[in-house]
Amino acid sequence: MRENRLRAIWGEGKAATNCWLTIPSHYVAEAMAGQGWDSATIDIQHGMIGISDAYPMLTALSTTDCVPLVRVPWNEPGIIMKSLDAGAYGIICPMINSREECERFVDACRYAPDGYRSVGPNRAMLYGGPDYMAKANETVLTMAMIETKQALGNLDEICATQGLDVILIGPADLGLSLGREARGDQTDPIVVDAIDHILSTAKSYNRRTAIVNGSVDYSKQMIEKGFDLVTVTSDMGLLRGGAALQKAMSD
Repeated sequence: MRENRLRAIWGEGKAATNCWLTIPSHYVAEAMAGQGWDSATIDIQHGMIGISDAYPMLTALSTTDCVPLVRVPWNEPGIIMKSLDAGAYGIICPMINSREECERFVDACRYAPDGYRSVGPNRAMLYGGPDYMAKANETVLTMAMIETKQALGNLDEICATQGLDVILIGPADLGLSLGREARGDQTDPIVVDAIDHILSTAKSYNRRTAIVNGSVDYSKQMIEKGFDLVTVTSDMGLLRGGAALQKAMSD
């Protein structure tokens, strides 16, 4: 089975980078992945992307070494399994608030006897190889997003969930849930304390840690803090930033 390079990078004691894809375009996905990111997330939750758009985007990512991740819209087994069958090597599930919710998510990503994922890895076998079924459970990443005050209260139980690989912090929703500003690069002491608590708790359970960022500098700070995976930028972020820069230069 094709190696999950994120697992390999972490095994070497290194942090990995991720870019975010929100534009429903295989051309954009291929162009972004071709820049050397370790992974790319196809965002079906907040991006303008449907599952039918995700198929050609996953195919485009296959032309590179970039690990294909999908953020599903919600903790719903059907879309989780469909994304995996399409070739996602990691599933990001938003708004995990309890151990029960985390178990429901993780089990949807694992074949029996470890979970209840249904058999039908059609495109996944084209991407992963003919031994996909035998090795998928140990290769595919399960990534639970911690984004709420409720999740903070249940953090130990969530982190203890068998089969969970990664705790991913969504700083904007986390800030909003704590009564603070919804933003990416958090500097609010209350939110920063919560982020630090999530990081240390996840590591105490031997979970990998990830966070969504809004800038290169902040991403570097998060790597220094100990995060294993940092999302540095997005396709729309680069497009808006480049367009704004060109507009300013033309005025």
